Amino acid sequence: MKELERDLGLPSVLAISIGAMIGSGIFILPALALEIAGPAVVLAYLLAGLLVVPAALSKSEMATAMPEAGGTYIYIERGMGPLLGTIAGVGTWFSLSFKGALALVGGVPYLLLLFDLPLQPVALGLATILILVNVVGAKQTGRLQLAIVVVMLAALGWFAAGSAPSVQSANYADFFADGIGGLLAATGLVFVSYAGVTKVASVAEEVENPGRNIPAGILGSLAFTTILYVAIVAVLVGITDPGSVAGSLTPVAVAAEVTLGRAGVVAVIVAAILALVSTANAGILSSSRYPFAMSRDKLAPPSLSAVSDRFGTPVTSITLTGAVLLALIAFVPILEIAKLASAFQIMVFALINVAVVAFREGNAEYDPVFTSPLYPWMQIFGAITGVLLLTQMGTVALAGAAVITVGSVGWYLVYVRPRVRREGVATDAIRRQVGRNALTDVESGPDEQPHTVLVALTKAVGADRERSLVALAADLVRPHDGRVVVVRFEEIPDQAPLTESATVQSESDRSFETRVERLAPEFDVDVEADEVVSHDTKHAIVNFADGHGVDAILAEHEPLRLRSRLLGDPVDWVVRHAPCDVLLVDNVGYDAPERIVLSGDGSPYDSRAVSVAEALATANGGYLSLWHPDGGDTDRHRQTMADYQSALSELLAVPVRAESVRTDGGRLAEPDVLVRVGPDHRRRAVLFDDRPVVPSPGCTTVTVYPSAIRRPPLVRRLLERFVF
Repeated sequence: MKELERDLGLPSVLAISIGAMIGSGIFILPALALEIAGPAVVLAYLLAGLLVVPAALSKSEMATAMPEAGGTYIYIERGMGPLLGTIAGVGTWFSLSFKGALALVGGVPYLLLLFDLPLQPVALGLATILILVNVVGAKQTGRLQLAIVVVMLAALGWFAAGSAPSVQSANYADFFADGIGGLLAATGLVFVSYAGVTKVASVAEEVENPGRNIPAGILGSLAFTTILYVAIVAVLVGITDPGSVAGSLTPVAVAAEVTLGRAGVVAVIVAAILALVSTANAGILSSSRYPFAMSRDKLAPPSLSAVSDRFGTPVTSITLTGAVLLALIAFVPILEIAKLASAFQIMVFALINVAVVAFREGNAEYDPVFTSPLYPWMQIFGAITGVLLLTQMGTVALAGAAVITVGSVGWYLVYVRPRVRREGVATDAIRRQVGRNALTDVESGPDEQPHTVLVALTKAVGADRERSLVALAADLVRPHDGRVVVVRFEEIPDQAPLTESATVQSESDRSFETRVERLAPEFDVDVEADEVVSHDTKHAIVNFADGHGVDAILAEHEPLRLRSRLLGDPVDWVVRHAPCDVLLVDNVGYDAPERIVLSGDGSPYDSRAVSVAEALATANGGYLSLWHPDGGDTDRHRQTMADYQSALSELLAVPVRAESVRTDGGRLAEPDVLVRVGPDHRRRAVLFDDRPVVPSPGCTTVTVYPSAIRRPPLVRRLLERFVF
């Protein structure tokens, strides 16, 4: 694969960044912002510049760690994953194209002050020339940008210096007449004036000595441009009558005429045209690299990443970007579209700050030459203020950003997902934190092991199955010298008196109690037996557990008939309302098991299920096998899962093996007991828990339903499902 040449030095980097900012932000937007905030527009520009600092620092850091073409897309895709990378790539590509078109259309009104020319054909002609320049090469683009910026800054400097003596302090009266709301609204509008500050990162692959030149170019141009914006706008407000330039298409020319006369107007016109052309030029240069980078990552068709042998530039990507630019100029009301795109840029800036946190907290190889100060507070501040500014853009802008987002998601689902199996470091960072939380729960597990287990018998099961259930319960309580309470629950019709039924059952009770209590010496635990007669078995089980301080209910769980599925089954209600854990056993003969399997669905093992599996292995001198699905996850996912299982093994007091359940039909050795956690009883009924055990073991299966108070918080459970 061809690489792009590194032939952009610091002067070109500064020129691209400054030229990307000084355009509509100074020659068009002040007139619109004045209508919103009045004289406070000066402060709005300063505040907007300060709010860009976190994103500038974050992007500088990531650009030195990953000096590749694509900029924002690369950082968000690597940090947040292909989905958000697609949204950022498509959205930023469109928004930069929109801004380029706006710059060209916005520059023509200044030209019309000198010549009587049609606006649209001139804008199309300028766009065509700039597209051709970008096709020829980045070095030529950088040199052109440098020349444009030098001439433009000279003209603006003359305007500021020549007009400053004429500033009238009275024009700043009622500075905050429009209140904080007006200031914030104006800040949100002019924020887009600084969007180009990080644009140079999109051509980072073509920058010489990126570790030095990229941060210097980004931060230096931001500081310079902020000072220039504040100075120019302050002069503009100070030399014009209040309200005289609000809403004007050529506000700086109107101001120059007041102090510098015709010569000043001509100088401003030249500066405006050069500034807006440079903005469009930088926009084409950087925006064309987004489809280029996305193509190399298989998020876009491969033809977009082809580099021309003759020019050394991504001609197809530039051509596509140029076609979009020309179509926007010809057919779309650019100003409104640019506002919509600007709202998306603010959202992308917020994501940039989050991406830095993802890289630093994840386990990806990340070694930036430049690191952002005040981490992570700087990034948190940038993300929060970005969201707040986004709310100031208005309903239409938010709706437009939503449309771009939905379209990007559609492209991801249709084109990207079938071709790409990657994830961002943010996902892995969250996954590792979730895993650490799960391990913390396991560490506290021994203190929560059951001291009293209720073996609930809802029908006659025979002496052998009774013995198996008691043996299993005994293994759970033995470490704490606990006790096993075996209760046979008898349900009678509502019309039958409970007292008479209890009398009839007394002889049977004595036989049952004797048989069960004789098991106590064999299992070396206290075993009690009782029988409860009631009109409602499920309520009786829950009431008994609550009244006797039971830590866990153990009962048999057999496949349900269709009628039970439709009308409900007592065990489902018990799981939902029990004051303790519930263990449902598919009992095929529990007898001194050696190989205990803890089966998972790929997410962290539930601490209660781990505790049960460890207790059974300890009681029988066996070992624990960790089963997890092998679903073809990413290498990073598999490594994180392996690290989690290794850490879990170190916490347990029994020998542990980790085994992947293959998806190609391969079978593992049959376990003696399989332990798994049941589905969330608040979201899915137990009676529909017919999930197959993979592979189906033909052994005793224990499904653990932790009590509601012991379940992790909802947010954590959702994260477990999302990242694992």
